[in-house]
Amino acid sequence: MKEKLSVIQEKTDTTRNGYVMLLAGILCILLAIPVFIFPLVLRMGAFMIVLGCILSVILLAGGILVLCGLHVITPNEALVLSLFGKYYGTLKEDGFFWTNPFCTALNPTVKPASGASVSSGGITISTGSGLNKKVSTKIMTLNNEKQKVNDQLGNPIEIGTIVIWQVTNPTMAVLNVENYKNYLSIQCDAITRNIARCYPYDLNDDDERTLRSSTQEIADIMKKELQHKVENAGLTILEVRISRLAYAPEIASAMLQRQQAAAVIDARQKIVEGAVSMVDMALHKLSENDIVELDEERKAAMVSNLLVVLCGNKDAQPIVNSGSIY
Repeated sequence: MKEKLSVIQEKTDTTRNGYVMLLAGILCILLAIPVFIFPLVLRMGAFMIVLGCILSVILLAGGILVLCGLHVITPNEALVLSLFGKYYGTLKEDGFFWTNPFCTALNPTVKPASGASVSSGGITISTGSGLNKKVSTKIMTLNNEKQKVNDQLGNPIEIGTIVIWQVTNPTMAVLNVENYKNYLSIQCDAITRNIARCYPYDLNDDDERTLRSSTQEIADIMKKELQHKVENAGLTILEVRISRLAYAPEIASAMLQRQQAAAVIDARQKIVEGAVSMVDMALHKLSENDIVELDEERKAAMVSNLLVVLCGNKDAQPIVNSGSIY
């Protein structure tokens, strides 16, 4: 029985204007300096000096904490946030925003940066890692390298696909699957193998759907099935293309000979059909116009000669009969 994933309601109204909060954070940091200095300069009592020190530390920490909550979202990017292990919200609009500084950005496709990092307010800030935590909603391409599978007739073939896809729901992409890029790649491999097993590579029957002759139809079927598989991951499949389709090297030469033989047979069949129709037309015209009367033996000889001329690989050498045909 298929299990359904729990639906998480996407939240997008968890932000504030980033410019206002940037100004507030800077003011807190600047205000911490005079709060610390003035009690010392004015030689106030010990209580006021201690109080000034405490307030300056609070203002400084608060200002830094406020600055840690600032985020810049560029077009076609999203940022999925969690707060103490629970889903907090998603930033999808481009601009300058502020959110809870204790939130952590989620993106399972990004590995932690190996450079220096600074932890502040529950957030680890690494060099260049802030941008990496964003989920790209741009149109991307997955190049599924060639893989060897057996077609419906059991012939080993090599097939490769290209998938054009896009993240349309960043929240589902981050929270519903472990790694949405790996998930898409694995599902694409499975769909490719499954479709390749359902159809033959090539057949002589034109009415039969094959991998070689019905490439676009097969690609549309793959797109539909792949979209169904990755729907829970918040992904949209825009297009699927078959980039490579060939017999495996171990049978490629034998299959080439078979294709050549089939082509020769088809060509010969067309030639014979045309020759028979031409011979029939010639006999019909001769009889209809009373040009010459031929008995059955002469008709058989004429048919034999015409078929040799029309079906031969080389041009026939004409022989002029100077005597009577009887």
